[in-house]
Amino acid sequence: MSYHELSVEERSDIQVGLLRGMSQRAIARMLNRSPSTICREIRRNRDAQGEYITLHAQRAMRERRIPCRPRQKLIPGKELFELVIHLLRKCFSPEQIAGKLRAMEFPNFEDAYVCRETIYNAIYALPVGELRKELIICLRQGKTTRRLDLGRYLASH
Repeated sequence: MSYHELSVEERSDIQVGLLRGMSQRAIARMLNRSPSTICREIRRNRDAQGEYITLHAQRAMRERRIPCRPRQKLIPGKELFELVIHLLRKCFSPEQIAGKLRAMEFPNFEDAYVCRETIYNAIYALPVGELRKELIICLRQGKTTRRLDLGRYLASH
């Protein structure tokens, strides 16, 4: 069984259902969700007056999710990203770049070290365009898409 976060539409349906006087179980059946999911959603996301309002619930969910995601290290336009691009253009591999960043002291960057996987993810996350094409060509394999390297995966797990 997998977890699926409630959508804005489902939150809106919960609000409408509550305004119509529907029970939490009836709302759960309507949304094809567990009654405990609906109960938990309503309990967590009521406003100060105890009412369930879609916009308040969505905002509360987003605020709770912020600490769940790690801070992005390689952001296009930032100095560290530009340094990585510069090294890629000089034909260094992401592994070599990660090693150089770890070995060197960079006073301009509070957290200069990034692993090879972060570098690959930053390249492949770029929008389709000239910069992405150029950086992919700079990689040793030059593949336009990534596949799981089973050897490395098994070695790391």
